[in-house]
Amino acid sequence: MSKSMVPKRLFFTKGAGRHKERLTSFELALRDAGIAAQNLVRVSSIFPPNCKLVPRSQGLKYLHPGEVVFAVVAENSTHGRWSASIESDSLARAS
Repeated sequence: MSKSMVPKRLFFTKGAGRHKERLTSFELALRDAGIAAQNLVRVSSIFPPNCKLVPRSQGLKYLHPGEVVFAVVAENSTHGRWSASIESDSLARAS
């Protein structure tokens, strides 16, 4: 893997969304987490070497709408009659 693909900064975020449709609840969770405007590519949860953990507020400043971002996403859903909830956790950025 080229070194340009190894994240230099990492931050954690989480969000929750509830809706009767699973996809809508996931979208709401992404909005709550502050990462709905990015295109997420799911990766494993390996903490990259020499990667700096930064606060969420600082990490969000590095993201741009429409950008492809590598992310570790954890989901939890409950399938009730009227609702589903999804949580998304943690995000890494490669710059």
